[in-house]
Amino acid sequence: MTTTHRFLSLVFSALAPFAATAQTTSPYSWTNLPKVTQPAFRKDTITILAHGAKPDGVTLSTKAINAAILACSQKGGGVVLVPAGLWMTGPIELKSNVNLHLKKAATLLFTTDKSQYALVEGTYEGKRAARNQSPISGVNLENVAITGQGIVDGNGDVWRAVHKSQLTESQWKEKVESGGVLKDDGKTWYPSEQFKRASTENRSMLLTAGKQPQDFADMKDFLRPNLLVLTSCKKVLLEGVTFQNSPAWCLHPLMCQDLTIRNVTTKNPEYAHNGDGMDIESCKNFLIEGCTLDVGDDAICIKSGKDEEGRKRGMPTENGVIRNNTVYNGHGGFVVGSEMSGGARNIFVYNCTFMGTDKGLRFKSVRGRGGVVEHIYAKDIYMKNIAQEAIFFDMYYFVKFATDGERDERPVVNEGTPVFRNMRFENIVCSGATKGVFVRGLPEMPISNITMEKLVLQTDKGVELIDASGIRFKQVQLITKSTKPVILVDNSNNLTFDSIQYDPQASLLFSINGERSQAIEVKNTDVAKAQTKAEFNKGALEKNLILSSIK
Repeated sequence: MTTTHRFLSLVFSALAPFAATAQTTSPYSWTNLPKVTQPAFRKDTITILAHGAKPDGVTLSTKAINAAILACSQKGGGVVLVPAGLWMTGPIELKSNVNLHLKKAATLLFTTDKSQYALVEGTYEGKRAARNQSPISGVNLENVAITGQGIVDGNGDVWRAVHKSQLTESQWKEKVESGGVLKDDGKTWYPSEQFKRASTENRSMLLTAGKQPQDFADMKDFLRPNLLVLTSCKKVLLEGVTFQNSPAWCLHPLMCQDLTIRNVTTKNPEYAHNGDGMDIESCKNFLIEGCTLDVGDDAICIKSGKDEEGRKRGMPTENGVIRNNTVYNGHGGFVVGSEMSGGARNIFVYNCTFMGTDKGLRFKSVRGRGGVVEHIYAKDIYMKNIAQEAIFFDMYYFVKFATDGERDERPVVNEGTPVFRNMRFENIVCSGATKGVFVRGLPEMPISNITMEKLVLQTDKGVELIDASGIRFKQVQLITKSTKPVILVDNSNNLTFDSIQYDPQASLLFSINGERSQAIEVKNTDVAKAQTKAEFNKGALEKNLILSSIK
């Protein structure tokens, strides 16, 4: 038996348990999308003015706002009205059957007095952690909403560190003069000495065995809260409101069911570290539509816990519809991962526009996460000026490769092996990106069974497939600046390229690399236009490129 055959035998035997449990089809389709139950509220209205809140931007109205919400809930629910005004407040706790409604010109401005935010048990990137209390939170609620045309402002600048390179000269000068402290090299601004010490010492905020939130009091300033966290809630509605300037993530529904986010704006500065727009974590039945996002990290992000803790929770993010959204700045327009250890499935993304994001459709994970991500469908996605890749899969998130560029290629599959499979993308248009499609799986668990159809990609480079299996391209137009090669294949198999258009002056159409690159079929494509049809390197064999139905 050859080395190649021994390797493939190990891989296929390792894949067997996953293949046996694979869901080859989703219970949903484009004509049968997941349904989301909407909350309903009584018409009774209580205004926060009646409980002593003042719209002067100075008076702390925390007690008044929370009293109005509690009174409304205790009377059977209804609407708590926030009239026009600038309402300074500390943390707000939502209650069941209450719709917190912000009138136009109403702003909830959260205080910069950090003593108002208690240390509590929360999560950080999918794991139990000490955090400051979120400006808005709710636990185990049902029928809850924030609606209207007002603004929720987290005053996040007082919580965040920022690097000098992220600001203009005048912005940096203003930041330094505002207080805080600088890193020893003078290139990073911290809100306080306590924040600096926790950051430079790389202190953990995780709640390991025997640790309580109060044990982290000496690094409290470092424990930035998410702006809104709703945990284990049912029938949730966020509609019309602008959520901005968060200390960390803007919106974080966690283990919620029947969630609707409609016509919401999330806005964070470009330099906002962890400044995600929406992180939908371990939620079931959700709708995100008509939203506008302009943020400092991932925009619309799907998560489900991290590593062993996420696998033990075992709650996938599932049955979602994401449509009619516009994303401006962000690390990714639609993102899955990297904390996806509980899995994700049955998610439909369509009629979305990404304008200037780092990446477009972004999927990321790493060895150790585990979890299965499947039945993700995207169509009618329009992108412009994407800084990096339009469509991106990478199972080496934050992995630093050895200096020689070699990757760990041990064919080992266990509970920590991430699985990404069974997806379909169609009618994707991108005008401007570094790469059109980048797929990098694991040797022991390739990215598998992905169909991409009707793509028009104007990019610097075309397609790169590394450790991928069962990838199908049909009716794809690659308008690339670099034409050597247009398509790179590295240790990938069972690939189909059907009706591919490319630059007629291309110097090299295919670069096929690695002895595991097999069963690569090209059809309905004029391969003769390229100066060189294909080159084969690192053990790849010419016989494994199958040309059929060639124009």
